[in-house]
Amino acid sequence: MSEQGKQAGASTAELGEPIAYLALKEGTPVYDRTGERVGVLEHVVADEPTDIFEGLIVHTLPLPGRHLFADADQIAALHERGVLLSVDRDELHDPSQKSTRQTNPSNPVDSPLQARLRRAWDWISGQL
Repeated sequence: MSEQGKQAGASTAELGEPIAYLALKEGTPVYDRTGERVGVLEHVVADEPTDIFEGLIVHTLPLPGRHLFADADQIAALHERGVLLSVDRDELHDPSQKSTRQTNPSNPVDSPLQARLRRAWDWISGQL
């Protein structure tokens, strides 16, 4: 984390030990790459049968906020008391956007990101 990020938000020392995605708890603070608090963890998106971590649904602040999806490769570190993203808030995905949920007619197979966004949206909308 940059010095500016350390001054603006949480340092990795304050966030505790690194943990696996299975140990993350709802309500865990989520910080962008500069250390600014973006929101809190709402839900871990994973393919449980294959034990593949796909990303996180973040409930943004200030409340009532909205739900955004952080893809696994947008996450820098998972800690006991916080998640550090490798991107800024505006680079997170909005799973409710119809353009991300529609498949290309010439290619009916979703990309891996589209499939993860679809699962995130299904969870948010109560379909899972």
